[in-house]
Amino acid sequence: MSEPLLTVADSLKDRARAALGSRNLILVGLMGAGKSSVGRIVATQLGIPFIDSDHEIERVSRMTIPELFAAYGEVEFRALETRVVKRLLKSGPRVVSTGGGAFINDRTRRHIKRGGLSVWLKADLDVLWDRVAKRDSRPLLKTENPKQTLEDLMNARYPIYAQADLTVLSRDVRKEIMADEVLNAVIEAQKESAAS
Repeated sequence: MSEPLLTVADSLKDRARAALGSRNLILVGLMGAGKSSVGRIVATQLGIPFIDSDHEIERVSRMTIPELFAAYGEVEFRALETRVVKRLLKSGPRVVSTGGGAFINDRTRRHIKRGGLSVWLKADLDVLWDRVAKRDSRPLLKTENPKQTLEDLMNARYPIYAQADLTVLSRDVRKEIMADEVLNAVIEAQKESAAS
């Protein structure tokens, strides 16, 4: 009796899982880029845990992100975020979705670079705005002109996000397509590092 043929999807998952090895896969990018929704699918496909660092921060602090910003300010929030991300990356493999400002913080970025393979989900302004305008829970967008604030964040943060190990374009397609593109990026990165 012959072995059943692997489907393309099974093959992609298996190759990506092998390429990742014991490393964590850390998703970075601006709010609305799809880090959590795509991250959950990627983790399921790889058969490893998914953790959203913002949810973990809320769990350990017993406060929401907006409450933390209001009570302690951004500086204290970033310090807590750094501690949580460092702890999350101590073991793996797992897929970790980070808050939009995590990779911008030097200390957090160093933990991410040491803690696994970082993937920047890069999106243009219109895609991000369409996604974030639907929710009123973004502390950094509580401004007079939130779309301009989002654009200002893009201009300030994109050069730093570009330091991530991999970049995948986040656009208006099904999340499963985005997840497959992340898996393909992991496989390609492994091929490139093996060739060098």
